[in-house]
Amino acid sequence: MKFATPLVPARLIRRYKRFLADCRLEDGREITAHCANPGSMMGLAEPGEKIWLEPNDDPKKKLKYGWRLVDHENGHLTGVDTSVPNKALRKALEDQQIPDFASYETVRPEVKYGENSRIDFLLTQPGLPDAYVEVKSVTLSREPGLAEFPDSVTARGTKHLGELATMVAQGHRAIMLYLVQRTDCDRFALAADIDPAYAAAFEEAQAKGVERLIYGTRISPEGVWVSQQKFST
Repeated sequence: MKFATPLVPARLIRRYKRFLADCRLEDGREITAHCANPGSMMGLAEPGEKIWLEPNDDPKKKLKYGWRLVDHENGHLTGVDTSVPNKALRKALEDQQIPDFASYETVRPEVKYGENSRIDFLLTQPGLPDAYVEVKSVTLSREPGLAEFPDSVTARGTKHLGELATMVAQGHRAIMLYLVQRTDCDRFALAADIDPAYAAAFEEAQAKGVERLIYGTRISPEGVWVSQQKFST
């Protein structure tokens, strides 16, 4: 997924009210950017860190910049926009570039299922069980090389696990796909100390047949793409 507008570098001043970030552009101007991430962003919102913003000239948008990346200034990047994984994954699924789903030709996003929920992607193909794919963006890393999810308590995520298990009981495939938006990790684990209820719900869902997949991403100021890298756990 290529960014619609070339990104510009900045320095973070502060993140607040979850969805707002004050930033300083290279020319010294201070602006407020939209932060499309409802999580805690643990370790990713330190004042003074280098970030990348996407400018826009959309008259309908009050904020003229969106925060897209954290630049760790060591050759690695983290994508902080939680809407990006679904956009990147949709393109990869439609192009049948994900080996685990290469046999599915029809990709439908945001399909209603469960109790007032929408599955991120419903994949269908004659002769195959329908595949319900729920996607989570992974950005937390508290140990070198280890990516973790979640970075805060997620009751919504716990609910989704139960609904995926119900799909399996009905004869479908159900997949929890964690997309790691960091280039400095090659392992994955659930952050059970942050949300023990989510970790317990995942173990229960997996025991009922819910599949788990962890894929990495290729990230640059040009865009974010799903890689063929599957993580160890």
